[in-house]
Amino acid sequence: MSFDVSKIRQEFPILSTRVGQKPLVYLDNAATTQKPRAVIDALESYYTETNANIHRGVHFLAEKATAAYEEARGVVGKFLNAARAEEIVFVRGTTEGINLVASSFGNKFIAEGDEVIISAMEHHANIVPWQLLCEEKGAHLKVIPADENGELEMDAFDQLLSDKTKMVSVVHASNALGTINPIKSIIDKSHAVGARVLIDGAQAVGHFPVDVQKLNCDFFVFSGHKLFGSTGVGAIYGRFDLLESMPPYQGGGDMINEVTFEKTTYKEPPGRFEAGTPNIAGVIGMARAIEYLENLDRALLLQHEEDLLHHATARLNEVEGIKIYGTSKNKVSLVAFTLEGSHPHDMATVLDADGIAIRAGHHCTQPLHSRYGITATARASFAFYNTREEIDILTESLKKIQLLFA
Repeated sequence: MSFDVSKIRQEFPILSTRVGQKPLVYLDNAATTQKPRAVIDALESYYTETNANIHRGVHFLAEKATAAYEEARGVVGKFLNAARAEEIVFVRGTTEGINLVASSFGNKFIAEGDEVIISAMEHHANIVPWQLLCEEKGAHLKVIPADENGELEMDAFDQLLSDKTKMVSVVHASNALGTINPIKSIIDKSHAVGARVLIDGAQAVGHFPVDVQKLNCDFFVFSGHKLFGSTGVGAIYGRFDLLESMPPYQGGGDMINEVTFEKTTYKEPPGRFEAGTPNIAGVIGMARAIEYLENLDRALLLQHEEDLLHHATARLNEVEGIKIYGTSKNKVSLVAFTLEGSHPHDMATVLDADGIAIRAGHHCTQPLHSRYGITATARASFAFYNTREEIDILTESLKKIQLLFA
């Protein structure tokens, strides 16, 4: 069975955009992915046919909206192979998901002198919440170093683990380097010392299947907008016994059983973690994005993305002065690089004039960039709707930039 990328591209309306006289070459998928017509139609349908608040209404639209919202929870649970739908908590995205776990689990179970381990390649969203928690609790934050190839130093991780380790929170696939980390090994080693494990899956779920039961992680978080779904929505998978043991993250409507001025009692998970009116349309749109993805042959998608990665690596290395960061053999389809004589922001500006969208900066991974002695990189990140021809266009534009700034 062959992969027809031209047919796939027709399902993403924005890909037909022109930037001036040039066709859009969208290579910023690690920042956010584009949306297929199925997701766009689902959002329009919700607001034109279903719009109502959920859980508390008894009228036709409220019941319809509630059913769609809870059906989406089942879709996400099945997507991750959660043991039950109630292990899925809807949040605004990966950032809020990590903050929720750090605040709720961390405040209850992490104490003075305990240790939290993260890695050198974490997004700021998986650094700052743990720093805040450690500062508040008097706990200690430890960091798994990364080597020159952009891989975690697992021997160093072994040395960091101890009976003081209460949480290990690491990224599945790096947004800055593309590295896919040895998550199963990290989880198993962490559990051996009694630590819980959170996995930042923002850059993983759009590229390859994830089975939380097989991984045996305690928490897994991701964002809908990096999964061809809506912005402002995401999900946490949490083992149900852990969610049951955790206090609410926020207080408000719909997360309670009973409120008096003397005492409030809370719903069972996931309800206790979903205070207020959620992004109902976004949740439904995320479920449609998952169904769209699952209806494709994911093995073929992965094969296509791996071909794009290999093609991009080969073509970019033709450009004099290029240095690629993150050379692990196990990567998602992303290439981060610098070009001698040209600042990444200048590169991105010139590329934009050719209709090419990339990302330039520290990608919310300043400590990682400091480890390699740089302040910024340019990043071209690919999805299954990208093509070899788009990578060739990028390469030729970079060759012109090299001549311009030489």
